[in-house]
Amino acid sequence: MMDDKEGLSRIDILSTLDNFIERIFELRRILLSISVSALVLAPLATGLSIFLLTHPRFYAMLQNEHEFGTILGILLGVIISVSVVWIATGVKQYVTLKSWDQKYKEYQKQKDEIDRRIASDYGLEED
Repeated sequence: MMDDKEGLSRIDILSTLDNFIERIFELRRILLSISVSALVLAPLATGLSIFLLTHPRFYAMLQNEHEFGTILGILLGVIISVSVVWIATGVKQYVTLKSWDQKYKEYQKQKDEIDRRIASDYGLEED
């Protein structure tokens, strides 16, 4: 009787672990879309900020509007800095998620192979 409960608890733990891994894989898609948005939006914000900072009329406005121009220049500098960090984070996240994808496929392949081997060794039907 104890062996049956122990066997069921092992099955429950394995199925819970499989469900957890599948949920993480689903979250990977969301994280991948975030990293792609970082790779698209951050360069756009950086390019626009650099364009504004180098435009002659914008520079003239910064000179004419002392306090406003200073604050605006600082804000554009912050946008460029944050965008560069966001690009680096997006690239790092994308590389990490790609390796997760490969590891998950390897895990699935090994899990299926072990399930087939156990089923054939013990004469069980595969689900």
